[in-house]
Amino acid sequence: MRRIHLTTVIARTLAAATVLTVTAACGAQSDKASGAADQKPAAAAPSTAPSADTANDNKADGSTANGATEADPASAPSIAAKPAPKILMATGAKGAQVQELQARLAQVGWFDDTPTGTYGSVTVAAVKGFQGKRGLPTTGSADTATLQKLADMTTKPTRDELAGKAVNKPKTKLDKRCMTGRVLCISKTTRTLNWVVNGKVLSSMDVRFGSQYTPTREGTFKVFLKSRNHVSSIYHTPMPYAMFFSGGQAVHYSSDFAKRGYAGASHGCVNVRDKAKIAKLFDQVKVNDKVVIYW
Repeated sequence: MRRIHLTTVIARTLAAATVLTVTAACGAQSDKASGAADQKPAAAAPSTAPSADTANDNKADGSTANGATEADPASAPSIAAKPAPKILMATGAKGAQVQELQARLAQVGWFDDTPTGTYGSVTVAAVKGFQGKRGLPTTGSADTATLQKLADMTTKPTRDELAGKAVNKPKTKLDKRCMTGRVLCISKTTRTLNWVVNGKVLSSMDVRFGSQYTPTREGTFKVFLKSRNHVSSIYHTPMPYAMFFSGGQAVHYSSDFAKRGYAGASHGCVNVRDKAKIAKLFDQVKVNDKVVIYW
């Protein structure tokens, strides 16, 4: 009887240990899911196999981990700290490099003024906006990482671009949902609206979106209401040529966008600053035409 009792106690103890192990593992996965992956993980016990999620983690810059498993932390090679990007231009800088920076920012829709060659508050705001959208530290200073990313997305500015007479924006890559039917195809990456019919772009225009507190929704919608001389019932501001696609969000002309450019933001609508283009587009778009908003 004593031997049977002892066997029962041992079995119950092992079962309890198993439950504790599963609970701890779930706790670690829950921590990671809630954002603890951004912190340096503690070394796992040698008896614990690495999870698939941990083994496949990528660093912020896109490079993969060094390959050592959590199960054998002692075998992991030492990794030298990655040097911070070098700042090449910042507030107060002047010259041809700053002018080129401004012209390149204009190509991706972040700089609306004539390139002056002076690194002032407008340039700082433009650089911060570009950095934020690309997952870079929003310092407002042009460091090596920021300039490399900008160079990858733009072309060397022409004389007209440096003089503020022209802007050569890269062509927007149309989302596959825009390739059939009649579509208001709107890219948040290039901040461009393309009016596309059966895969052919008929017109393009600059747009801006809501702020982080009033974001413009992404996805596939349909125009359900058109209102040529609409006035917002919430903000009591004019919304000419409004084409509603999701609740109170619409594509419409914005005099504020025409005046201030990307220094401002909408309350969630897609703003257009070219009144002639949006007026023409309004006459062409029909209720039930598709609206696609994507990155």
